[in-house]
Amino acid sequence: MNRAETRLLLEQVAAGELSAEEAAARLERAPFEDLGYAKPDFARAERQGVGEVVYGEGKTAQQIEGICRALVASGQPRVLVTRLDDAKAAALAEAFGTAADAGGRGADAAAGGADACGAGDVAGAALAEAGTGCAAAGAGVPAEGAPVRGLAFSYRREARLGLVGGMPDGPGEGCVVVAAAGTSDVPVAEEAALTAEFLGSAVVRCYDVGVAGIHRLFACADDLSRARVVVAVAGMEGALPSVVAGLVSCPVIAVPTSVGYGASFGGVTALLAMLNSCASGVSVVNIDNGFGAGYQASLINRR
Repeated sequence: MNRAETRLLLEQVAAGELSAEEAAARLERAPFEDLGYAKPDFARAERQGVGEVVYGEGKTAQQIEGICRALVASGQPRVLVTRLDDAKAAALAEAFGTAADAGGRGADAAAGGADACGAGDVAGAALAEAGTGCAAAGAGVPAEGAPVRGLAFSYRREARLGLVGGMPDGPGEGCVVVAAAGTSDVPVAEEAALTAEFLGSAVVRCYDVGVAGIHRLFACADDLSRARVVVAVAGMEGALPSVVAGLVSCPVIAVPTSVGYGASFGGVTALLAMLNSCASGVSVVNIDNGFGAGYQASLINRR
């Protein structure tokens, strides 16, 4: 349990929301729990500054639910679930309740498209989490199958992300710019952008700014100039990160996508192009790994 979670626990005791005995039991809890199919890591936030994220692909909805319940019970206020499909998301919404159930907006907000440069709000306003909060974070979690009050679930279909407990309050810190070469790259870009926002960063989206119409990228010059880190997402020939890195003084994280025709080899062409970039300051994550890029961008931004 990290400092913030310990403080929250003490505040709940002071407010009479939690007994001293229950607080002591949580403080003494082992740093993980053996669920048989998984061992949720309760000390992840203390070691790394970020709580455990659940990779949803290859797990059943019941396994994801069990892991999330264990993390919430340990005091983790929010849980991010990546690579989630519609069927598993529906099962998790039934298990946890939705943002709409908690008095907020619906669970499946639409993601934004092009013209996202201005205030970083294309997808920002539409994707903002309302009413989910985390007032019950650290509170006891009901038995499996019972709804978890105060920790509503929402699903971002385009990015294939699930959120238990919603987004952090406030506008976020710093400035992470997420640039997507084409509209087909937006799902990976949204995974990166939402991950960075989930981790507390302010994000500006610049979408459909690929080199086929490079003047569209130049329209984002102001946003690029104030970025602490840029995530550049591209398929096809993967040229965007090199161009961006030639324009900015901050680190650029390149994300190759599997978008492209036959000789793109499912993103391998873009990956190799980015690894061989002639521009300095470019680092590269795996193909379609928007989560990894958003996580790394947030670490850089928060420094």
